[in-house]
Amino acid sequence: MPNSCVALIHGDKRYENVSRALEQIAAEVDLETKQRVLIKPNFVVTHNPLAATHIDAVRAVLDFVRARYDGPILIAEGPSSQPASEGFQGYSYEPVAKASQVTLLDLNHDEPWDVQVYDRQLRPLHLHLARSAVDSDFRISVGPPKTHDVVIVTLSLKNMIMGSLISRFTHAEPHRNGNGFDLGRLSQALWRRLPHWVRHLPPAEWVTFRAMSTLEPSDKMKMHQSYPVINLNLALIAPLVAPHLAVIDAFEAMEGNGPSEGTPVPLHLALASTDALAADTAGAKLMGFDVDEVGYLHYCKRLGLGTGDLDRIQIVGNARLADHARQFRPHYAIHRQRRWKLAEADKYLHPAHGPENGLLARTR
Repeated sequence: MPNSCVALIHGDKRYENVSRALEQIAAEVDLETKQRVLIKPNFVVTHNPLAATHIDAVRAVLDFVRARYDGPILIAEGPSSQPASEGFQGYSYEPVAKASQVTLLDLNHDEPWDVQVYDRQLRPLHLHLARSAVDSDFRISVGPPKTHDVVIVTLSLKNMIMGSLISRFTHAEPHRNGNGFDLGRLSQALWRRLPHWVRHLPPAEWVTFRAMSTLEPSDKMKMHQSYPVINLNLALIAPLVAPHLAVIDAFEAMEGNGPSEGTPVPLHLALASTDALAADTAGAKLMGFDVDEVGYLHYCKRLGLGTGDLDRIQIVGNARLADHARQFRPHYAIHRQRRWKLAEADKYLHPAHGPENGLLARTR
């Protein structure tokens, strides 16, 4: 199998870094026959720019795409507990979208597309993806590399998967009470007020997973069944919405208690690849993690969803991984996050077992 190519660019300006990274792999990007391009930024929260995709990275992607494609483009995101419109407005996406004739879309309001995954007891669980993400014939993930509170790191694949799951409990009026009571904002605010040592206690962890996995109707929250099962489920959903082009804007990354409360790491880098797993493998290495330490990336590698071996990844550009890699400070729950392995993972990953024994079910 030929090597996958990942562009790695170092420089003093975010827009130029992303543009140069994309130009390094331009020959691998074929938009000639595409009809539905979707750009997926990361707005895990809409009030912290460090946790979100910077508009300059998206501008670079848009300029690259528009030079090769004149069809419809969606910039689409589904935040966990706020309307996407807050992020589009607060992070200055609206004027850029207007200038580039791009439609902004809140994936949490999209038509649902049913998918089967698993609950904490490995029983079938039905969730809903945004149909616009599933049906797009060219998906582009654009976001920063961040440490994570459940799955160690979040890069291009997780950005695309989790953002495509529909969360309506803080977005749709039928799921608020008559006074506009917002369960999502309240629960997150209360959780953030707890000291870290309280969140670290095993009973708190159990309550957290139980609460998140049963909240209605947030399929993002219902993904949080347990450390092992969320990693399995992320890998099972990946084939449906994996990016065709991964852009990791590492101009300023996040370490510590990510994905929303961490601290900045100025790297002044950008990565790009048409192999999202290869991009995430290189991105994880930059952060001091091996791909096989990260459950969902390990499973994506086993499913053959891309290249997860550094020795089979060709790095092009003006930077070397070895020169810029450093050990990121992980989330305080890292030791529990590393307990993601399932003894019978093959039973749920391998297609030969059929839908009734664990193969991802896909129904429209």
